[in-house]
Amino acid sequence: MALSKTTDEELLARVHGEVSDALGYNDTVSRQRESAMDYYYALPFGNEVEGRSQYVDSSVMDTIEWIKPSLMRVFASGEEMVTFEPHGPEDVESAKQATDYVNHIFTKDNNGWEILYNWFTDALLQKNGIVKVFWDDYEDYNREEYNGLDEQEFGLLVMSPDVEVMEHTPYVDDFGAKHDLVIKRVAYTGRVKVENVPPDEFLISREAKDMHDARFVCHRVRKTLSELRMMFPDEDFDPRELGGGADDINAFSSERLSRYEFDKSANYFEGWGATQDNEEALREYYLYESFLKTDYDDDGIAELRKICTVGNKLLANDPVDKVPFVTITPVKIPHKFFGLSIADLIMDLQLIKSTLMRNLMDNMYNQNFGRYAVLEGQANLDDLLSQRPGGVVRVKSPNAVMPLATPQLEASSFQMLSYLDQQRESRSGVSKMSQGLNDKALTSHTTATAVSATMTSAQSRVELIARGFAETGVKELMSCIYELVLKNQDKPRVVKLRNKWVPVRPDMWRDKMDCTVAVGIGNGNRDQQLMHLTTMLQFAGDAMRGGLNIVNEKNLYNMGAALIRNMGFQNVDDFLTNPDMVPPQPDPAEQEKQMEMQIKQQELQIKAADLQLKQQKLQQEAAEAAVDAQLKTAELQLEAAQNRPIAIG
Repeated sequence: MALSKTTDEELLARVHGEVSDALGYNDTVSRQRESAMDYYYALPFGNEVEGRSQYVDSSVMDTIEWIKPSLMRVFASGEEMVTFEPHGPEDVESAKQATDYVNHIFTKDNNGWEILYNWFTDALLQKNGIVKVFWDDYEDYNREEYNGLDEQEFGLLVMSPDVEVMEHTPYVDDFGAKHDLVIKRVAYTGRVKVENVPPDEFLISREAKDMHDARFVCHRVRKTLSELRMMFPDEDFDPRELGGGADDINAFSSERLSRYEFDKSANYFEGWGATQDNEEALREYYLYESFLKTDYDDDGIAELRKICTVGNKLLANDPVDKVPFVTITPVKIPHKFFGLSIADLIMDLQLIKSTLMRNLMDNMYNQNFGRYAVLEGQANLDDLLSQRPGGVVRVKSPNAVMPLATPQLEASSFQMLSYLDQQRESRSGVSKMSQGLNDKALTSHTTATAVSATMTSAQSRVELIARGFAETGVKELMSCIYELVLKNQDKPRVVKLRNKWVPVRPDMWRDKMDCTVAVGIGNGNRDQQLMHLTTMLQFAGDAMRGGLNIVNEKNLYNMGAALIRNMGFQNVDDFLTNPDMVPPQPDPAEQEKQMEMQIKQQELQIKAADLQLKQQKLQQEAAEAAVDAQLKTAELQLEAAQNRPIAIG
């Protein structure tokens, strides 16, 4: 029995149901992220008492801001974040070009540094950081102007399918019909685009263990009616048909607005505003770009489809290969999509520390400006209420004013603050050592090795976060870029790689290459790496001078290049010459043999020349002898003629 195809109404109902049930849809996860943002900004907790201390600790912000420099140094300080490994010797050059080009796309075509910074910040603060990577087709316009074209030139130019005539002026001169022309040449092209996705715009099915196995993933993004009409030019957008698309703006405003709460810049987003009410094109809606596994064609197998909706209007329904998102989390929980953020680990410590500090400050206030017991009618209350140094209080009796004793807090309160700092350090991996050495870190009893070990131990937690980001995020992101250029870039593109302009042809690459994350994780800080590289170079030099064949020119070049990059210089070719770019030099023994052969050849050539000269001399002497013989013969004949008797008749 044949099954009927899923209708658009059924698909819309399925999408609405998945959205309502998804994680991140105004639920506990959303409220936790909103709370984390409030803690990051050190906003009031809401339990403040008027007239008492309202101090708020900033442990969440301090910890996250100390982790980010380490992460950015690990990922963004080198030329290559990832490398692609060849499968065979024939793939070596393609793998090098793929490595250079994919890194170029991320860092040059897209603002790679800013993307990483926002990506890591979202993960550390709001559980998961999400980026969207996709192929963006666009049209490139060039204006061209031509004057004095003849009929043939004019016809050939306007016949091109990528040419649009903007201005045309025909006329006739002494040479015939002419044309002045202004055209717009349209080039259809595309690039890989990487964008950060705010966590409040991302939805995922509740039971999902990871994103690629999830039944439902959605990106909801604010779009004006004008933007929707540009994105879907074939659709007829009537605001009355968009249903609840406009109502969604207020439904998800709480978590989104927390981002603007610190400086109160969120007032613009509250409500629609006068401009939006007056101009229909600027009215905003939530566009739901959903990736749904569904048996749309009723063949018994669920496939992944991209479904775009606004309110009750279906805008797109297309099959796709994969979900275009890459996600990271600092503390991954097995078998769950959402992990824990750094804020989740230390928000409770910030609350406790703020409470203790408020009590300490209230106690200090009471010590300096304590309370008094006053005999009614025996002291001037105005004098007492005027707190000023050296002020006079008028009294009628000596004991009219008596201070009420305020007991000092015990030293255990300060020890508790120190304990909370230790708890924060153990949970986050950010210690005083990693933030900078204090005045007691290096004493006569503290060795440099001990300090290094302490710093390495403190950094191990951050290095684990970095390794997780590398293996689950950066590696997958670069692999997605590689796949997108393979599938979509059908024209050569000339780009500058390693200071050379080269044409890039992804269609010549292997369909799939192994991607390796090339980040400096687990090797200590820059100073430690510099020390290791210097030791390696010294050992290599000693080995070469000692005649050990364990180091070659390429090994030395790689060590020198790593040393230069460690110093912060990106362009290695300005300082070192790659041995692969230098023509091979012949072996000295071979050169000596070649010189001996050349000398022998020259000697043979000289002997041959001498022999030839001797032959020429012999030939010349023979010729001269022949001439002498002929002359003697002629002389003898002449003498004979002269001596012959003359007959007289």
